[in-house]
Amino acid sequence: MNFPRSSGILLHPTSLPGPFGIGDLGPEAYAFADFLQATGQSLWQVLPLGPTGYGDSPYACYSAFAGNTLLVSPEQLVADGLIAKENLANIHGFEAERIDFEAAHKYKDSILRQAFASFRRDSDPKLRHAFAEFCRRHVSWLDDYALFRALKDTHGGVAWNEWEPALVRRDPEALEGARQEVSEQIEAQKFYQFLFFRQWFALKADCNQRGIKLIGDIPIFVAHDSADVWTNPDEFKLYEDGTPVVVAGVPPDYFSTTGQFWGNPLYNWERMRGEGFKWWIERVQATLETVDIVRIDHFRGFAACWEIPGGDKTAERGRWVEAPGRELFTAIKDALGELPIIAEDLGVITPDVEALRDDFGFPGMRILQFGFGSDTKNIDLPHNYHQNVVVYTGTHDNDTAVGWFSSVAGEGSTRDAEQIERERELCLRYLNTEGKEINWDFIRTVLASVANTAVVPLQDVLGLGTEARMNLPNSTAGNWIWRCKAGALTDEVGTRMKELTDLFGRAKDISSAAAATESVEPA
Repeated sequence: MNFPRSSGILLHPTSLPGPFGIGDLGPEAYAFADFLQATGQSLWQVLPLGPTGYGDSPYACYSAFAGNTLLVSPEQLVADGLIAKENLANIHGFEAERIDFEAAHKYKDSILRQAFASFRRDSDPKLRHAFAEFCRRHVSWLDDYALFRALKDTHGGVAWNEWEPALVRRDPEALEGARQEVSEQIEAQKFYQFLFFRQWFALKADCNQRGIKLIGDIPIFVAHDSADVWTNPDEFKLYEDGTPVVVAGVPPDYFSTTGQFWGNPLYNWERMRGEGFKWWIERVQATLETVDIVRIDHFRGFAACWEIPGGDKTAERGRWVEAPGRELFTAIKDALGELPIIAEDLGVITPDVEALRDDFGFPGMRILQFGFGSDTKNIDLPHNYHQNVVVYTGTHDNDTAVGWFSSVAGEGSTRDAEQIERERELCLRYLNTEGKEINWDFIRTVLASVANTAVVPLQDVLGLGTEARMNLPNSTAGNWIWRCKAGALTDEVGTRMKELTDLFGRAKDISSAAAATESVEPA
């Protein structure tokens, strides 16, 4: 699928500013949409929106269908009459530019409980009707997810395969007894999901009306400790006790000399094929109701997956095992029609992966930061781009442009001093710059390129260093915590971004874009 010439910004909502310890779907989200509109952007890219588990990674969620209730805006709950405005007074103790997930969970969970208590006590009949309709519409995943979260809470947060054997096996009698025992918690979890999607679709509708499309993200794999795996154990390669036979990762690469050990269970593709890939079709359909365009993470895994023995601790002993990507995407396309999908095809990409991507017309990705690691044939250098790609200065897994340019060997980098200097020297020559504002050199270059779609992380727009990096792959601490400082989106920054967007023909036509986009809202 070819996208029109356009540009946008990558910013996960958790990184928005605000007083509640973590970015959310409140006023600052709409202020960011104002910034996108004012600078001529037509794309807002986010990371996966699911409820995060251990490690707080959006790529390891409790569900592939549910939303992250940390993003629920307390201000919007006040507007809905679900909590009193005075409950938001005297908020203090949160850092402005870093997320403390433990503190954010504690605060947001308290607010959500207050909202649920208010809803049960004296809610508006229209709100009750909307909640009932939401539950009806999403019954295919919501009931199991709510039960999973309620049981997880009653079991002190341990993984589902450590529950009582009858619950691990999903014995019908045990499940029915559990539903009765935790019925109130189940209703609460459903209500929290209702609040998330109510706020998300309001924001999406506002963005779409401005001509801004939302790019979402589907991780190829799901977390082992998730409602998806607990509910559908036969769809994954598991032992009878629920532990994974093999897990996902990638071999040693640019980011890690021992590879990346992700730990996600791998799919039982034979079982999924026999069911017509029903689970995948439902997953993609649900995501495309939530966002306008989908980036599929680790696309090469649909040609072959790196299978690591379940008991290993690193990815070094893995092996490539073929996956039925062509059958899968044919089934999804037959069910859903044309697919607005971006293929994350980074890393060592083999001809079979390229053929799978190209045969379905999915644009791949190019990362300018990767362009200086070899010679002039490097596909990440702009003179080697073609139109049907999505180009980035960097992604959530990269250092920022400024951080990369000023990096030092041994400080979280897999490059030695000689390689760093060689890449930096080529970068300066290629971009014809002295490097004083390397972030703007990067931005100008990707916007000027022939690629139809260009996306820039907000950290690069703001010229921030390594301290603003979102994620360091294969690490377990200090990730996903960056937040944009309040007031950072100045008129000067906006003017520079708009001038470049206009200059290189990427500014959106608001009237035509808004008319062409229909926002799907939950009934």
